[in-house]
Amino acid sequence: MLNELAKVILPADILDYFDVVHVTPGEDFIIVHLDEQNRIHTPEDGHVYESNGFYEAATIQDFQIRNKKVHLPVRRRRWIDKNSGKSVSNTYDLTAKGTRYSKEFADFLKGIFG
Repeated sequence: MLNELAKVILPADILDYFDVVHVTPGEDFIIVHLDEQNRIHTPEDGHVYESNGFYEAATIQDFQIRNKKVHLPVRRRRWIDKNSGKSVSNTYDLTAKGTRYSKEFADFLKGIFG
């Protein structure tokens, strides 16, 4: 049931790739911490990948909830390609270009302010 609520509140499709790991409520803000799920999105190429922690979180601003600012710190995973030793990661298009706003929030602001 909580997952269904999160799907309604959070940006579209974000729960397809990220899990809510912690929520920090404050007097005038809500912080919803998200970690990338442990699966790499690459074609089957015969490489073996091993999870190797997370990159530093990037914070996305989203619609307010009950007059509280909403911040979404998103941590992407890092994997090591066991064949080459190179670090690899997935990429996501979560924010409006040139901003730290979710796409839906940026579209909303653009509609109001032009």
